[in-house]
Amino acid sequence: MAYIGCHLSSAKGFLHMGKEALSIGGNTFQFFTRNPRGSRSKKIDPEDAAALCSLMEEKKFGPIIAHAPYTLNACSADAHTREFALQTMADDLLRMEYVPGNLYNFHPGSHVGQGPEEGIRLIAEALNDILRPEMHTTVLLETMAGKGSEVGRTFQELRAILDRVELSDKMGVCLDTCHVYDAGYDIVNDLEGVLREFDRCIGIEKLKALHLNDSKNPMGSHKDRHEKIGLGSIGEEAFRRIVRHPWLRDLPMCLETPNELPGYEREIALLRGFSGEL
Repeated sequence: MAYIGCHLSSAKGFLHMGKEALSIGGNTFQFFTRNPRGSRSKKIDPEDAAALCSLMEEKKFGPIIAHAPYTLNACSADAHTREFALQTMADDLLRMEYVPGNLYNFHPGSHVGQGPEEGIRLIAEALNDILRPEMHTTVLLETMAGKGSEVGRTFQELRAILDRVELSDKMGVCLDTCHVYDAGYDIVNDLEGVLREFDRCIGIEKLKALHLNDSKNPMGSHKDRHEKIGLGSIGEEAFRRIVRHPWLRDLPMCLETPNELPGYEREIALLRGFSGEL
């Protein structure tokens, strides 16, 4: 079974997100751990979290993805900004223990003139500070489009971070289709080649989740502007191949396209059709 869902609001709690995902044909979902532009986080209701875990088991959900605020920068040149990112992520991982066995995704950050090597060092240093042997969450580095001084625009940069993380079994990668395409990886005409490069460079076993987004821009643009499935430069046929690929089809796949719930419902049905389920 394909695990397909979308990004949902966490405003009404864990169980509500699970029910909302089911109502639009999803069996996974993604949510922000807190205000995506700030540090505020809602107090967790343990009963609500437990109710979601029960629903996920009953309805055979795939792993869900918690997304860190995208304003965090663990490799900033500013020590206060780095410390804020570290504290926020450490708190998020403690909160994730209420829904154990799931995924925590974050943007590696931007080196802002320090150079990618220093950015890589700082990101790994932060991860070594916050990862704990007893935690039940897998932390994911997201593939980036290469906008500005983003770190993670190549598989080699992600591998360099992973190589420096001590608790490597707690780490994985989330592949964003818009980001890798905008970074210059041709998933339209050579999906197999891109995945083999990922396997050679990082190891396909480290790929834990997908963000399914079309792109408003051509390959290699380094822009990162998401589009609805089939309306961008990646196109429907590429997504058909993605959701059916044997290395990808069992991973949780979350849409981050510019949609409201009805649009997500249509896209989830479209992708399920591509996977052969409908």
